[in-house]
Amino acid sequence: MKIIQSINEQVLEKTIRRCRERNIVIPTFAQQKDPTTIPQSIKDRLANVGLWDVDPANLFRITWKNEPIERGGGFNDGNWIEFPPELTGVDARIVGLVGKWFPTGSHKVGAGFGCLVPRLVSGQFDPTTQKAVWPSTGNYCRGGAFDCALLACTAVAILPEEMSRERFEWLRSIGSEVIATPGCESNVKEVYDKCWEIRRTRPDCVIFNQFDEFGNAIWHYHVTGAVIDEIFQRIATSSNEEPRASARAGGRVSVAEPRGLKSAAPLAAPHARLAAYVSATGSAGTIAAGDYLRRKYPHLKVVATEALQCPTLLMCGFGGHRIEGIGDKHVPWIHNVRNTDMIVAVDDEQCMELLRLFNEEPGREFLRKQGVASEIVEQLPLLGISSICNLVAAIKTAKYYELGPRDVLITPLTDSMELYQSRIKEQRELHGPYGEADAGRHFGRYLEGIGIDHLREFNYYDRKTLHNFKYFTWVEQQQRDVEELRQLWDPDFWEETWVQVEEWDRLIGEFNASVGLV
Repeated sequence: MKIIQSINEQVLEKTIRRCRERNIVIPTFAQQKDPTTIPQSIKDRLANVGLWDVDPANLFRITWKNEPIERGGGFNDGNWIEFPPELTGVDARIVGLVGKWFPTGSHKVGAGFGCLVPRLVSGQFDPTTQKAVWPSTGNYCRGGAFDCALLACTAVAILPEEMSRERFEWLRSIGSEVIATPGCESNVKEVYDKCWEIRRTRPDCVIFNQFDEFGNAIWHYHVTGAVIDEIFQRIATSSNEEPRASARAGGRVSVAEPRGLKSAAPLAAPHARLAAYVSATGSAGTIAAGDYLRRKYPHLKVVATEALQCPTLLMCGFGGHRIEGIGDKHVPWIHNVRNTDMIVAVDDEQCMELLRLFNEEPGREFLRKQGVASEIVEQLPLLGISSICNLVAAIKTAKYYELGPRDVLITPLTDSMELYQSRIKEQRELHGPYGEADAGRHFGRYLEGIGIDHLREFNYYDRKTLHNFKYFTWVEQQQRDVEELRQLWDPDFWEETWVQVEEWDRLIGEFNASVGLV
């Protein structure tokens, strides 16, 4: 699927002038993967810029490798947490890739960048006359709106009305037009219906639909996939005198804090194996990192996660749920289901109760009493609701495949509790104050009690069934052609899709040269 079909020189010239006037330089995908290649002039500029500031320099902070501070930070090797067996109940190494330190507090700014920038540097989007529409269930429209603010474009955000209050408040504060559609996280069709209305009535709008925009998946393939590989390589080559299993038996806690913070014990045993990549499907952008990793680690298991209350991949099911950030009821167009090995469905009640265990002080104190190191407990607010879902799914995966202390599972922690404070308040209002007895019940039921229920390992025809299931959303409802659907089953289609980033980086370089600010 070639995204840039042609160059519109007339529009491109207008965009170049606009960027020159507003001091905008655009990073390449290669620079987002490896910030050491960013020009020193940009790094100097960032020394006085806050992580969430609407400053074009923050385009260069669309990377997993930001120093974890609010203002003036440089770059590091990535931010991650290793969850100890005292918390997970398994000896396999579960590592969470921290998304809080992106601008907006979520990696979705990268997905938005991957969709908008190729069209911007090819003249296929005109920021002087057109508006960018970001249909979403939450973080994607926030990321797209932030990208637009940095790139001098006008944003229109669409998201379900039941999403967290923080999302709506922030979108309005940044100057976006905000459209609320009926329903909750899984009411994606209502978002699509609004997009069709906009197509009919607002010709100045361009829809960047994360569920069918390959730029979303391409960004994650190259940027997220690469940083996971780098982190695993550090794990695999680091020394650890005491294996994880004996560390657990001996009462010693092996802790790995996010990079850029004070480090603790060594991270991994020798000869570590990258056993699984676990990711909520959502728009199927993030799970595309699994395609990148599969090329290097053929035996890797790519595990998709969804809400049990809306078991679309598990049993072609439907329903509403509360795990914000993983919209459902259909298979996204850009999901390469041929490369997915298993689906794990997670109960949204489990996520909401673990949210309280991880963030209410009686819950945190209970975890310390169970032997979870204070360094880990202090970092649990780095997990938003969908991140908790991913952690539970990773534990289920480790138990299902009977993974041991040399096996590494990596999962993205899309956002943090900073974006969900209203949800904690709602839980208090619904269920009252949180106490030690609540913490004990939730630890026992929702952590120690994690089993291998509500999951399914896919065979070839399971995968093809999910591929065929795309027909009902994308051909019948969204006017895709059935021949396009057949192409998505061809592995060569995906190989040709991933390589486009080389052309995009060349165009970004030419664009910046024409702007003349570097």
